[in-house]
Order: sequence, then structure tokens, then C-alpha cells
Amino acid sequence: MSDATRRPPAGLDTSVANVARMNDYYLGGKDNFAADRKAAEEVLALAPEVRTMAREGQAFMIRAVRYLLDEGVTQFVSLGVGLPTRSSIHYVAQELVPDARVVYVSTDPVVLSHARALLATNPATAVVEGDILHPRELLADPGLRGLVDLDRPVAILIASALQFIPDEDDPFKCVAVLRDALPVGSCFALGHVVFERRPEVEDPIVGIYRRILGRDEGAGRSSQQVLRFFDGMELVEPGFVYTRDWRPDNPLTVQGRDKTWSMVGIARKTEG
Repeated sequence: MSDATRRPPAGLDTSVANVARMNDYYLGGKDNFAADRKAAEEVLALAPEVRTMAREGQAFMIRAVRYLLDEGVTQFVSLGVGLPTRSSIHYVAQELVPDARVVYVSTDPVVLSHARALLATNPATAVVEGDILHPRELLADPGLRGLVDLDRPVAILIASALQFIPDEDDPFKCVAVLRDALPVGSCFALGHVVFERRPEVEDPIVGIYRRILGRDEGAGRSSQQVLRFFDGMELVEPGFVYTRDWRPDNPLTVQGRDKTWSMVGIARKTEG
């Protein structure tokens, strides 16, 4: 289907690139428009491995959900989600634990529209409008509270949203507010790009996303800076590592491949 015949949600400006649709393009999806593809190709011209990184991030979240279910956590809140796919959190979780609860959180009208249409008949899944920068409002949201029991452990999944939020917005404090509000046993699964392996592309790539998001500040961070998001929690093995190295399904598949530069980790709240 061409851009001309595809029908976006009413009021949506498809002439402006969108981060979620760019990620859809990296993953080979079809829910994107010319502006998204143009911006994504700008990024890929600088770092072709970004397409691989998108796939690795999706694969990590699948492994993370399976790990968390094995640990007895059956409630998931996914923040800054992309467009829904067959690898979405609820598909993975509810295939293994049918009554697992999943709440998707986004401010992106494209994501909200797609997700609500897809999940309209799934009573164990909800879609709410919100973001990590308003953690108290998020936890008070009726849609979230109607599905998630905040007296039981919750898994907070933030695949990539933090890498777009500059320090000026204090995302570290926002994560800490969520951490402090949740019960012992809750877990955080976080992903974030870092540029130690490709310092030469940091400024131009951060600049592209800054332009798309209409921000004056960038959000590039080193691995040591990203570790601050896990303050007050206990990182589970293997710690904060490059995405493909976090408990790969087959360790042999990660050997000898081109280096990518996104990192992930899961941490557990162990003290009240």
C-alpha cells in the first residue's frame, strides 16, 4: 500500500518524521511514511548497524519477559512503546502465562491508535496515555490501576525511551520515583544506546533525533552515565551489557558479528 492510499489517524501530520515509525522501518515494517523513511535513512547512512540494533532490542525484550515470568513477575508496564508487532510484550507473556497483565504506555498518537485497535478484545492488556516524565500521574492512571496491582511486583520495561530524554528533564529522578513507588520484587528492564564504540556518529545521530523531537538538548550518554538509572536496585547477571550479550538464546550466534552499541540490563528492587 502506498503512502497515498494508506489512511493515517485523523489529524496526524505524516510529513513529520516519527520515532516509532522510524523504528518500524528499521524492523522492516510497513507502518511508516516517506518522512519516516527519509529520516531513518539519514541515520542508516551514518550507522547501518542501527537496523540490527533495532532487531536486537526487540529480541532482548522477548528474553527479558521470559526471564521475568520465570522469576514470578506477571505484571508488565511497557513505557515508550513502538508500534505493536507479533513480538510485542503481551504476545510473549500471555503465550506462557495466559493471565499475565500488560499495560502499554505512550504519548505517540500513532502508537496509541494502533495499539488500542489491536488490543480492544484483550481484557488482560491495556493502553494508556502517559510517559516516564510523569511517573506519579502514570501510576494513578485508572487504566493502569484497573489492571495492575501495585501491591504485587511489577516489571517496568523501557526499551529505548530514555535515550531520547535529555538530562535537563531529569529522567533519573523519574525512574527513581517509579522505583520507590513499587513493591519489593519489582524489576526494571532498560535499554539505551551508548556511543563508546562509535563516538564519531554521536553528534550527527543525536542531532537528527533532536530535530525530529523538536528539542534543543541532546541525550547522548556513556555507559557509566546510563548505569545511574539502576541506582537503588540490584542488577541481575550478566549486569549492564551490550544487548546481544544479555542471556542470548544461543551464545554461538553472537560471536564474530559486527559490533553494535546499544546496552541493556535488568535490575530488581530488593529493599523497601
